[in-house]
Amino acid sequence: MATGASVLDTKLTEGAGKGAKIGMAVFGVALIVGFIYAGAHLASDLAQVHSSEIMPFVLLGIALLVALGFEFVNGFHDTANAVATVIYTHSMEPHIAVVWSGAWNFIGVLVSSGAVAFGIVSLLPVELILQVGGKAGFSMVFALLIAAIIWNLGTWFFGLPASSSHTMVGSIIGVGIANQLMSVKSGTSGVDWGQATNIGKSLLLSPLVGFVGAALLLLLCKALIPNKQLYEAPKGTEPPPFWIRALLVLTCTGVSFAHGSNDGQKGMGLIMLILIGTVPTAYAVNHAITPGQTADFVAVSTQTADELGHYVDPSAVVGDSRDEVTDYIRTKNFTPNTMLAMRELVNGIGTEMALYKDLKAVPQDKVRNFRNDMYVVSEGLRLMQKSGKPQFSTADSAVIANYKKHIDNATKFIPGWVKVAVALALGMGTMIGWKRIVVTVGEKIGKDHLTYGQGAAAEITAMFTIGAADWFGLPVSTTHVLSSGVAGTMAANRTGLQWGTVRNLAMAWVLTLPASILLSATLFWAFRSLGG
Repeated sequence: MATGASVLDTKLTEGAGKGAKIGMAVFGVALIVGFIYAGAHLASDLAQVHSSEIMPFVLLGIALLVALGFEFVNGFHDTANAVATVIYTHSMEPHIAVVWSGAWNFIGVLVSSGAVAFGIVSLLPVELILQVGGKAGFSMVFALLIAAIIWNLGTWFFGLPASSSHTMVGSIIGVGIANQLMSVKSGTSGVDWGQATNIGKSLLLSPLVGFVGAALLLLLCKALIPNKQLYEAPKGTEPPPFWIRALLVLTCTGVSFAHGSNDGQKGMGLIMLILIGTVPTAYAVNHAITPGQTADFVAVSTQTADELGHYVDPSAVVGDSRDEVTDYIRTKNFTPNTMLAMRELVNGIGTEMALYKDLKAVPQDKVRNFRNDMYVVSEGLRLMQKSGKPQFSTADSAVIANYKKHIDNATKFIPGWVKVAVALALGMGTMIGWKRIVVTVGEKIGKDHLTYGQGAAAEITAMFTIGAADWFGLPVSTTHVLSSGVAGTMAANRTGLQWGTVRNLAMAWVLTLPASILLSATLFWAFRSLGG
């Protein structure tokens, strides 16, 4: 079997002409337009901030560079998997494939719900989220992002399709554990193990779904489409027949779109934390909410406070309502005081909304606290509905769900320029680092070269698996799903697996969680120690 390097080097030589120039030109134009768009909107948002201090803006710049650096490295791994089959089968010239994939990544990001982004954020200790503008908050953000970048770069260097999702979750767990160990006496929170378990299940099951699903799909295709061309490996540098080429481009498009709608969100929630922490005036609350929507929110708040009042114990007494609900989020221990505090917070938020009449009018010195009140109410209601304590009636549950939708709309939002910046970072990473991953996917998982049918089966399975996960707001790894899907097609084809590569992939999968936990915990401890 020809080595991966010789096959791809030949392909690159062939593609260094017109196709490569067109791809690079299109990508260059997209970069320029995208950066101008993102920079202009960021500058416009920052113009709302009236502050003589320069440090918040310095921290903002550094943090954004680190966050986009994570997405850049993410492009080495996950987005490279999306283009692996079309590049390896010569269905698209590499540079054009990357631009095409980046465009559909971007579209996927634009239509995404944001549920995955804020689902990742909800894993973080609640007090660090509420104090994200302080030293502890910045220690958290820098520790988990830098840990994820280090591990992703290391596995990419060895050509291993490791999971950026897996790495990010491990980094968050590491920060949570370190935060709890460093502040035992103050009773701070660590990891939301319930939420972490749900995400862990999705990361564990998705590769199994990819393996089995792709294997069964390939066998079904062989039974229904008995065309030998579909089950042949690429020959030389010639593209496949038109109908096979169209199929593979279609599956690449689907995986890229699904990847954008899921993986593209993972860094966005953290970028929003950075923006909220450094320039809360511009990003703590959603300025796109209209005065009409604000009036509706006030009415819904009043209705919700009245309904929650039915569940308040007459003997309940609270001091600081936010502290009481925050303790509930941290400990998951529901007490009579919890419901009284929740009702008071909901009532207070509605009263302030009625006073300001527009989220843009919230005073600069109050916007961070206003946003924090809304955040703890949203998380507290989520936990109450999840735990079943108290048992809300069907009608009251509908009122609370409607209120939570309004409050999330005001706090859980992602500006368009953030989506553009993330899509560009992913695309740049893919453009630079795709080759190592393509070699592994195309030639090092199975004993034979990847066939057209195998590539299509693996990508179709990945597309639907990632799309389903996005629907339920769960993060999954494009890398794990696609590489396990390729392995599944090799097993179904009875061509055998290269157990050395499979072992390395499995080792990367097993080691990612403990390695990223250790890295992020150590970095968090170091940053907290240095920062005081």
